[in-house]
Amino acid sequence: MSQSFNYRHLFYFWVVAKEGGIARAAERLDMAVQTISAQVRELEKSLGVSLLRTEGRNLVLTDAGVAALHEADHIFALGELLPVRVREAATGQTLRLNLGISDGIAKLAVHRLLTPVLDEPHLRLLCHEGEFQPLLGELALHKLDAVLADRAAPPNPALRTTSQLLGTSAIAWYAPPLWAEAAASNFPHSLAVVPLLLPTDHAAMRARIDHWLERERIRPRIAGEFEDSALLSTFAATGMGVMPAPVSLGEHLAKTHGLVQVGTTPDVQEQFHLIYSARKVMHPLLTRLLEAGQGGTLLN
Repeated sequence: MSQSFNYRHLFYFWVVAKEGGIARAAERLDMAVQTISAQVRELEKSLGVSLLRTEGRNLVLTDAGVAALHEADHIFALGELLPVRVREAATGQTLRLNLGISDGIAKLAVHRLLTPVLDEPHLRLLCHEGEFQPLLGELALHKLDAVLADRAAPPNPALRTTSQLLGTSAIAWYAPPLWAEAAASNFPHSLAVVPLLLPTDHAAMRARIDHWLERERIRPRIAGEFEDSALLSTFAATGMGVMPAPVSLGEHLAKTHGLVQVGTTPDVQEQFHLIYSARKVMHPLLTRLLEAGQGGTLLN
């Protein structure tokens, strides 16, 4: 990079791009429009390309501007974390792990998968639950160390992510006492008779369940669909219907919700993937998780 490159100039361009115009950027920064405009021109001069162009009455990004904005997002996201990370390093007492948790994944399974790092004496674990694609965006901006999800990241060279399968669990079906006998009789075809509670298509498991039901020629009577796995089990416990969940969670569902396992579908599995940005220096806790999950542990 040329010595004339100035990160302050990049910051002004970044604010202009985020605000959608020089006037709004000047208002946000409490600076003169002419000053902001001059700073952006200096950036363009140092890079040797135009980043903005006039289109009608609007100011829009050029292709080079889009690329610059993408990199600026990375740079300033890291900059926001710098003071916190430096203070933590200075004290030597905190090891932060910032994880995104896909909303379609079974939360109790998440706890089990994170067991290899939970004994870290200075751990500070931050878990952010959200939808799969937005979490990948947060990972790309380095706002997260990794994402734990029920599917691998789709191929996207721009995101530069790597996925590793940490574990799998066969799916079983659990019923409240009200429906247990009917669901267990002539399983799995009994699932066409009893009401079913299913995850929404936020969960990768839903597509696998739908495919299995179609293959078994079972036409389900769906009484409810839920994005959150904890909410799904809560409604099942009230007697609303029969639900699928990983076999590894059967003991917990029996103890806390009184649900009875009525059958298993070993060829339908929940998958647990750790998605992270490949770096020369890996987060030590991510390394520990990846080593513990080599081979895709069966969580049964």
